[in-house]
Amino acid sequence: MQSEERNLETIPVGALGIIPLESCRALGEKIDQYLVSWRKERDHEHKSTIAFKDYERDSYIVKTKVPRFGSGEAKGSIQESVRGRDLYILVDVCNYSMTYSLCGEINHMSPDDHFQDLKRIIAAAEGKAKRINVIMPFLYESRQHKRNGRESLDCALALQELTNMGVDNILTFDAHDPRVQNAIPLHGFETVQPVYQFIKGLFRAAPGLHIDKDSMMIISPDEGGMGRAVYMANVLGLDMGMFYKRRDYSRIVDGRNPIVAHEFLGSNVEGKDMVIIDDMISSGDSMLEVASALKKLKAGRIFLCATFGLFTNGMDKFDKAYEDGVFDYLLTTNLVYQTPELLSREYYTSCDLSKYLAYIIDTLNHDDSISKLLSPIDRIQRFLDKNNK
Repeated sequence: MQSEERNLETIPVGALGIIPLESCRALGEKIDQYLVSWRKERDHEHKSTIAFKDYERDSYIVKTKVPRFGSGEAKGSIQESVRGRDLYILVDVCNYSMTYSLCGEINHMSPDDHFQDLKRIIAAAEGKAKRINVIMPFLYESRQHKRNGRESLDCALALQELTNMGVDNILTFDAHDPRVQNAIPLHGFETVQPVYQFIKGLFRAAPGLHIDKDSMMIISPDEGGMGRAVYMANVLGLDMGMFYKRRDYSRIVDGRNPIVAHEFLGSNVEGKDMVIIDDMISSGDSMLEVASALKKLKAGRIFLCATFGLFTNGMDKFDKAYEDGVFDYLLTTNLVYQTPELLSREYYTSCDLSKYLAYIIDTLNHDDSISKLLSPIDRIQRFLDKNNK
């Protein structure tokens, strides 16, 4: 595990501590392995000074527990000292595989349960940590980011609650609406785009892939994801197309207005590979309808890319769509819980973000700029020059 050309000479904010909640345990352990390896290999001239106390360790993971009572109530417990530590707490609010006993019944943990556990661990730190940073890949309540009529603003309230508890920085991926950071204008908030990891994933999924304007297009499945698709298209030097949704505003089904049709705006797609990119796949209906519409327009291979693969209605419709030739490849990240059945699908490629997160944590702990990590144009171009021949 090499840290490549990175050279961090600044003094760390404090001794590094990583707290992956149980929902994010596997990802946290991968991040820890990278950090342990890099810091042992790093030849820092001031490594032996007091400013770099506990810089090299066998593990940066801080042991914690969140035990529950029979009533379903819980408490957060930190098993070792965190005084003066620069803490990074990781939580996956979408991990529904975790369960607890509620009055003798097995209850699956909801995003609300995970968010409460996060607050319990923050409270257990009791103000002793030097700095508290929260890494929440899927931003809690990010789908309820704006108000229409008499509605709650859940995401804004959650962000304010965390900062009021002493959280200094919040890091998330592909926020549904980045403008929600306006709720906490005096605190650190970063939303990261995993474009580089998706590009690497495309070449892993289809090793003979070639990226140019004549053979590939980037597609946004709706008007809300335009910025994401425009960025990826510009980075790769490709054309972009977009679908917009015609909805029936007279009805509400499953909490939203049903989509009547997807209308396409863009140039000719015939014979070209299509990369449909979105922030999440929930039920998957929209993504598959867009893929089907592109196939009717005689598109070539279809790559479905989403930062978060939730698959709330299971994998059956994706299996059928793959068998029917609606799409060819499916790519999501390991930032949220991945079911064994998803990982077993031949058409699925997982994009690992653990090394990228380790880079970010390592840089932030040194109080250095993460601008190049948030917009890795140079790394993308080097990768394309190497693999696009």
